Amino acid sequence: MDVITFPTPGLGDQSYLLTHEGQGILVDPQRDIDRFLRAAEERGVEPRFVLETHLHNDYVSGAEQAALRSGAELVLPAASGAAYRHTPAFHLEDIHGGGLTIRPVHTPGHTPEHTSYLILLDGEMTAVFTGGSLLIGAAGRTDLLGPERARSLARLQHGSLRRLARLPREVEVFPTHGAGSFCTSGGAGRTTSTIGAERDRNPLLWIDDADDFADRLLAAPKPIPAFYPFMGPANTLGVPPMPPVRVPELDEPAEGTHVVDIRPRRAQARGMLPGSLGISLDEDFGSWAGWLIPYGEPITLVAEPGQDVDEAVTQLARIGVDEVAGVVRHPGDAATQTYELLGLRDFARRVSEPGAQVLDVRMRDERESARLENAVGLHLPDVFTEDVPFDRSEPVYVACASGRRAAIAASELARRGYSAIALDGAGIPDVIAELRTSHAA
Repeated sequence: MDVITFPTPGLGDQSYLLTHEGQGILVDPQRDIDRFLRAAEERGVEPRFVLETHLHNDYVSGAEQAALRSGAELVLPAASGAAYRHTPAFHLEDIHGGGLTIRPVHTPGHTPEHTSYLILLDGEMTAVFTGGSLLIGAAGRTDLLGPERARSLARLQHGSLRRLARLPREVEVFPTHGAGSFCTSGGAGRTTSTIGAERDRNPLLWIDDADDFADRLLAAPKPIPAFYPFMGPANTLGVPPMPPVRVPELDEPAEGTHVVDIRPRRAQARGMLPGSLGISLDEDFGSWAGWLIPYGEPITLVAEPGQDVDEAVTQLARIGVDEVAGVVRHPGDAATQTYELLGLRDFARRVSEPGAQVLDVRMRDERESARLENAVGLHLPDVFTEDVPFDRSEPVYVACASGRRAAIAASELARRGYSAIALDGAGIPDVIAELRTSHAA
């Protein structure tokens, strides 16, 4: 038996292909299914089952289309209520095939229908795919369906984790959510583990009382990306195949579209098309675009010649954003919207001056761990929905933890007419350290 991992770093998720004696089990596939089916074909593996642990909040599922393309049997949690043909997975009702036994284990908490899948090889418990239930050093969030249900789901999550922890120590653990996913309650790092290692190292498994567990899980909730509420309904009703990745080349943005500049931030800072938003192409491009742009509204991309636009389109399609009208490769003389990038030393010197307007766009828990005294805290998505309490006639200095979110925020402030200056390649903790060093000197 072999398990092939398919990471999607921008969403912090993993999909899996388990292979045994020429048969394959695909677990929690994302929408761009070609990479999974190609891996199976290259290994001479026939997909026998496609398993979904839950109808995801963080991406559009490729499970139905993978099953249709490959002829595999689609297995969903019994309580999923999906509107398309599938085999319901009932708690502890074994599914046999491909020389393996799949044992569904109802593990509610992350979502009510959530189901993990225990794999038995020759009658021996070997691996468990835990989706958004038991994570590596953490657990899946229980507040994604709203605060009204968060505590009751957290109590259910407590029971689900304890149920999984009773499996044999040597059983390998393969979660879907991991580091970088907004579906994790925090702390998830490695991508795989064992039940024994989690018993020894996962602090959430040491909490005996369900209410104490809920208190711990819900103590510092993370923000919920704006595109999440659209994922569950899409996955319940059924998702069409991925649209063609390639988009037409345009001389200017298509009318009525949101213009998103995916060039490196240094190119953006020199000049963007007026009214555009700068989100440099990186592994989390799709997540930020889906969060910051009204969901499902058409987009025109601005890219450098030779830049990988296909990757940007794929990331958008993973969260169900299919309306990409085209790409502009040469913004030219019309690129008059600018912001400034500053290195750490110059940035620290300027923000230490009396009256400096400083914006910290990190999440609340990040700000609490390292505070810059004169900074106004506003998480990046809130910059798009709330008033920015600064004077437009004076520069605004923007920082985060690394420079990425600061550049996105600076592009938005520039779009609104502010003189924006982003800290490049460093973060607020670095600024604090630099100020301490300069004061000591």
